[in-house]
Amino acid sequence: MAINDTEIDRLLKQYQESFSSKMYSDNNDDTDVLMSLYGITPDLKRENKQYWGRELGMVWEKLTKEYFKTHNDFREAGKTEFGTDKPVDYFVGNLAIDTKYRVGSGDSGTLKKFKEYGKMLISKGYEPVFLFLRDDNLAAAITAARSGGWTIYTGEDTFKFIQEQINIDLKEKIAEFGENYLIER
Repeated sequence: MAINDTEIDRLLKQYQESFSSKMYSDNNDDTDVLMSLYGITPDLKRENKQYWGRELGMVWEKLTKEYFKTHNDFREAGKTEFGTDKPVDYFVGNLAIDTKYRVGSGDSGTLKKFKEYGKMLISKGYEPVFLFLRDDNLAAAITAARSGGWTIYTGEDTFKFIQEQINIDLKEKIAEFGENYLIER
């Protein structure tokens, strides 16, 4: 059997497109309100993207949670009501809110969970909402979440959503802390 050059070309192009869509540029010099708060430069963040992404994600989750606690219909998400998993960070009325600093993982397990959790939350009467701080999210993960029924807010839209819900300009509030939390290197 002869090698089909057309099929090989199609295969290589398919992966080229896939790899290109998943690449996170080392030249990304974008900053955000949390990076500014701590004085984290893009160069410092590039030294260990996974560490900074995880830690800034925890700050983002805890900050939003503290501000959303001012809403009358706020409640913590517990594992008991959903079995062993905790599909979201907290609830505000019928909104099931999960926060992410950014999503850069396109592994099949992550994408599958986004879809499953969204559908499960909808089946229980919730509207699943993702609040991403950053805009540079992996397109495949956003697509998977949307296919699971999630409403997704990124960047400035996230801050607008928060202001609509609790009447607080969270971006401005974070900036008001000024240089009080700059990290030392």
